[in-house]
Amino acid sequence: MAKESVLARQKKREKLVKRYEKIRKFLKKSKKYDLLQKLPRDASPVRLRNRCSITGRCRGYMRKFGVSRIVFRNLVSQGLIPGVKKASW
Repeated sequence: MAKESVLARQKKREKLVKRYEKIRKFLKKSKKYDLLQKLPRDASPVRLRNRCSITGRCRGYMRKFGVSRIVFRNLVSQGLIPGVKKASW
């Protein structure tokens, strides 16, 4: 489980990205890069990180399911993800 402070920071960044989305798009379109530089750093979508919705883990993230590989494996074993089953050969 990720630290609560890391998760809180991520949520804060997500809010900032959403808040400044239209402004960033307008400034990029009008090529006013000097004003774009003055926006908060965390308003850039590049600074966001994909995180597991259950544990907050950022590594081994499976985009299609929104969870990390470890959580994914547990959910598949329990049969909670439809259409996926454990491979055996």
